Formats: sequence, structure tokens, C-alpha cells
Amino acid sequence: MDQAAASEDILLDLRNISLSFGGVKALIDISFDIRRGEVRAIIGPNGAGKSSMLNVINGFYHPQEGEVWFDGKLRGPMKPHQIARQGIARTFQNIALFRGMSTLDNLMTGRITHMHENMFWQAIWKGRAEKEELAHRERVEHIIDFLEIQSIRKTPVGKLPYGLQKRVELGRALAAESKLLLLDEPMAGMNLEEKEDMCRFVLDVHDQFGTTIALIEHDMGVVMDIADRVVVLDYGRKIGDGYPDEVRSNKDVIDAYLGVAHD
Repeated sequence: MDQAAASEDILLDLRNISLSFGGVKALIDISFDIRRGEVRAIIGPNGAGKSSMLNVINGFYHPQEGEVWFDGKLRGPMKPHQIARQGIARTFQNIALFRGMSTLDNLMTGRITHMHENMFWQAIWKGRAEKEELAHRERVEHIIDFLEIQSIRKTPVGKLPYGLQKRVELGRALAAESKLLLLDEPMAGMNLEEKEDMCRFVLDVHDQFGTTIALIEHDMGVVMDIADRVVVLDYGRKIGDGYPDEVRSNKDVIDAYLGVAHD
């Protein structure tokens, strides 16, 4: 692949990212990219900087050093809602749903970046606003069918078991129809059956929608099964980057996960 083709193949390019909070260095000179259409895993022990990196990608944190290139353009400091409009959606390690709202209504909030009618027309729900909302509902109903959650479409999400809440959160992120989907520990706290279901849905999202996915996950078996490439962080530094088999045999990665002391 020539250099121009390789550049077009990259959706997100993080260059020499450093992030500090006071005297604490969360990320230190980290560079890696995410290619269009791949599943890219970000792994590492607790405190490695994984969530900080995801927060940089979707604009919660602004690095003191480095550049973020998205879809071929250098990105300046932006707020999360602006980045969402650019085409980056996210789920969270701790579920962030509207607990009193139904599954359907939670998924509809994922369509906000695609709504164009002003609040007045949305409030009276006439004309173009009515047509727009019906079109968005049709998209959401497709996601409900895709995630096999028809039976809970009208149930307040606060009444759902944990595994289903995680699936609803995935659905809300899918509703945004993003170019890049960030999944922050999508299988954390799940039992084996729930993990298997979530793995299947993540792979189906990738295969059927062609969505580019970046995920943080602690279950190494899951990572090695579903990721195209893996980047490994430890104490805020990148210690490994490559295909799953390459990362699995990397001595620094093995040491980090086995707790071997660093020289």
C-alpha cells in the first residue's frame, strides 16, 4: 500500500499525545492510529491511562501536547457535543443512561445530532418536525430489532438488569450513526452469557454496519478474539502495538500483566 492510500485508510491518528493533571502524568508521548473499518482494542492494567485516552479522543480531556487527526483533518480543542457531530459516539464504563426514560426514548437521544428542526417545531410536532421524528424513530426501531430488545422497548431502563442496560447503551451509541464508535469496557460486570451476547453484537455492528470500533476491555480472551489490532498502555506509556499474536508474545506486555517489576 502506497503512502497516500495508507493515509486515506486512517480514520483517527493520535500523534505524541501527553496529558497531565497537575503533577500526575496520565499519558506520555503516545502515538497510534485507528484504521477505517477495524476493531482496535486499547488494553492495559488498571491505571494505565486507557480511559484517559478515550476521553482525549472524544473531547472530555484536552492534551497539553500532541495532535489529534480525525478523518484527515487536524482537530483543535473541541467540546464533546461538537465531536459527536463530527462522527464519534461513545459508551461509558459506568452506565450513563436516563434511568426514568424508556429504552426507546433513550435510543432516540442518540439521534439528537441528526435532528435539524428547531425546538418550536419539535414542541408542536407538526409538519417537517413530525416527519423528521418519525424517520428517526424508524432508524431506532431498526436498532431495537438488531439488538433483540423488542420486549423492553417501553420499559424504563432503570428497571432493567445490568446486561440489558449495557445493550441499551450500545444501542444509543449506534443510533448516532457515527464514523467511530468508542466502547469503554462494554463487557465489564457481565456474566459469561451476557459477555457472549455482547461480543456477538459488537462483531455484528462491525460486520453489518462497517462501523470502526475502538474498545477498552480487560478480558484478554475477548480482545484476542475480536480485535484486528491492539495497543497496550502501562503507566501512561505505550508498551505494545500490533496484531493480537504480536502483542500476546510481547515481553513488556507479558510483564505488565503478570506484575513483573520494571527495571
